[in-house]
Amino acid sequence: MDLTFSPEEIAFRDEVRDFMATALPSELRDRMRQGRAISREDLVAWQRILNRRGWATPSWPTSVGGPGWSAVQRHIFMDELHQAPAPEPLSFNVSMLGPVLIQFGTEEQKTRFLPRAANLDDWWAQGFSEPGAGSDLAALRTTAVRDGDHYVVNGQKMWQGMAQNADWMFTLVRTDPDAPKRQMGISFLLIDLRSPGVTIRPIITIDGRHEVNEVFLDDVRVPVENRVGPENDGWTCAKYLLSSERTGIARLGMTKRLIARAKALCPDLPVVEGRRILEQLARLEAGVRVLEVTQLRILAAQVPGQADPRSSILKIKGVELRQTASELLLKASGRRGRAFAYEGHGEAPLEAASNFMTLRAASIYGGATEVQKTILAKSVLGL
Repeated sequence: MDLTFSPEEIAFRDEVRDFMATALPSELRDRMRQGRAISREDLVAWQRILNRRGWATPSWPTSVGGPGWSAVQRHIFMDELHQAPAPEPLSFNVSMLGPVLIQFGTEEQKTRFLPRAANLDDWWAQGFSEPGAGSDLAALRTTAVRDGDHYVVNGQKMWQGMAQNADWMFTLVRTDPDAPKRQMGISFLLIDLRSPGVTIRPIITIDGRHEVNEVFLDDVRVPVENRVGPENDGWTCAKYLLSSERTGIARLGMTKRLIARAKALCPDLPVVEGRRILEQLARLEAGVRVLEVTQLRILAAQVPGQADPRSSILKIKGVELRQTASELLLKASGRRGRAFAYEGHGEAPLEAASNFMTLRAASIYGGATEVQKTILAKSVLGL
C-alpha cells in the first residue's frame, strides 16, 4: 500500500478541504494556528457544525449515525482537519466511548448516549488512571459494591483530561476484589459527574494550563444499567478502547502542521542554524510518510470488536515524531518561542514552549512507551 489515492479519494479529500476552508470559524482557525487554548463553547460549536454535516464521528458505522467511511477516508479526514487546523471532535466521546458502546453496549445505552455524544450534548471524561495505577492499570483500587440495582463507588481517579467541562465519565472499577487475576475483577461503568459524592479538583500543568484533574468518588450511587458489558469483564472493554485510542493517537496531521510552522520560521534564523533545522525537518517528513503507510495498513486490517496490538506501533512512533516536531518548532521560534502564557496572563506569539512541554506527557498517556513495547513483544513478536 502507498499514499497514491484513487480519483474518488482525491475528490473526497477536496470535499473535506473545501469544507474546512468555509465552515471553520475564522477566529477558531486563528487560535488553532497560534497554538492557543480553545474554550469549551468553541469546541461544542465546532463539533455541532461537523455533526450537522454528518462528520463528527469519523469511525462510526452508518447504523449508529456515523458516515461509514473507509480506513482511507478516515485518514484523509483527520489529516485535513489537523492541517486546516481545526479541533478534533472530542476524542473521549467519539474515539473512546463511542466505539465501546457500539461494540459492547446495550441497545438502550446506544440509543441514550450515542446521539448525545456525537452532538456534544454530553461531554465525557475518561476515568482510568489512579494514584499507583496508570501504566499498570490493572492495579486500580476504586471499588464498586453492588447494592440492589445500584453500585456504590468509592475511590480516586487521576489525570482526567478536561473533566472540569465534563457531564459524564466512563470509568473502570473493581467489582470483585477476590478475582484470581486482577483483570478479571474489573467492570466498566458510566458515571454522571453531577451525582452526589463526586468531587473534581484541578491539576495545573507545567505550562500553567488547567487541562487535567483528579476526581474523588465518595459513596457515589451508579445504576447497574450504566454498566457496559458483563460484570467483572470491563477489561475487555478497556483493551478495545485503548486500542482505538492508540490507533488515533499518532495524529500525523498535527505533526505535519508543526513541521510547516517550523519551516516558515527558518528563513528568519541565521543561515547555518536555519539550514540545519530544515535538514532535520526533511528527515522528520520522511518518517511521517512511512508511518502514514503503516497507519493505513493497520486501519485497513482492523476487525471490528477486536483489539489490534499493532496499534502500539502507531502510538510509539507517532508520539516520537510529534515530540521531535515540537522540539524543532521550539528551536525555530528562537526567543519568541521560549515564552509561554499562563491562563489569564496574556498569550505568547507561538506558545512553542507550552506545546513542547505538554507533549512530553504523550509518552505516558494512552499507555507508556515501555508498556507499548511489551505489548508488541508479547502479542506481535511472540516473545
